Order: sequence, then structure tokens, then C-alpha cells
Amino acid sequence: MATKTEKAAPKAAKTTKTAEKPAPAKAAPAKAAKPAATKSASTKPNALQQPLKPSAELGAIVGTSPLPRGEVVSKVWDYIKKHNLQNPENKREIMADDKLKKVFGKDKCSMFEMNKHLAAHLKA
Repeated sequence: MATKTEKAAPKAAKTTKTAEKPAPAKAAPAKAAKPAATKSASTKPNALQQPLKPSAELGAIVGTSPLPRGEVVSKVWDYIKKHNLQNPENKREIMADDKLKKVFGKDKCSMFEMNKHLAAHLKA
């Protein structure tokens, strides 16, 4: 024979299934259409997409035209790899050449510190 809990569980499942089915079917198309139209009309660039003007020191590496922060970091990494400035024993460490010393302010910098130094050379 079935216990009280076994009998109660199927009844609860049936009532919740019937209550859930009609609501999403009616509301889903209307909700999906509104945010898509509103989002495209008022799209703002986030902080990483905002073009920033590099300083003269950083401009010697990435160029002087305004660039988003992500592109600046990407161009600095391209420069580092092109000139083989990563420490071969510790790839997280960057050995600065003359141009990067002006940006970093020191001979060596970890890749985690790099963004802090780059931020000081970027202005809105």
C-alpha cells in the first residue's frame, strides 16, 4: 500500500504543471520583444569600449589616436611579444625596454601590474 507522502507528491506535481504551462506561453513572446527593442535604442558603450587618449609615452607604442582600453592592452602585448620582452624563465614578468620604462616607471613589471601602469597613461 502507498503511504500518505507518496499519494500527496503526485497531486502536488499535477497542480503545479497545469498552473505553469499557460503563463509562460502567453507572456514569453511579449517580454522577449520589449527588451530587444529597448536595448538597441539605448545602448551605451561600457568602460572597456570607451575610446581613451594615450599619453605621449604610451602613444609611442600604441599610436596617438583614441582607442578602447582593450585594444590598448592588446597592442601593448603585441609590442611585448614582437620585441621578446617577456622573461623566458617567468612569462608573467615583463622586462621593459626604453619605451616601456617610460610607461611602467621601472625595469620589470608583472603582467598583473601592467594594467595599473597603463591606466595612468590613458585619459578620457
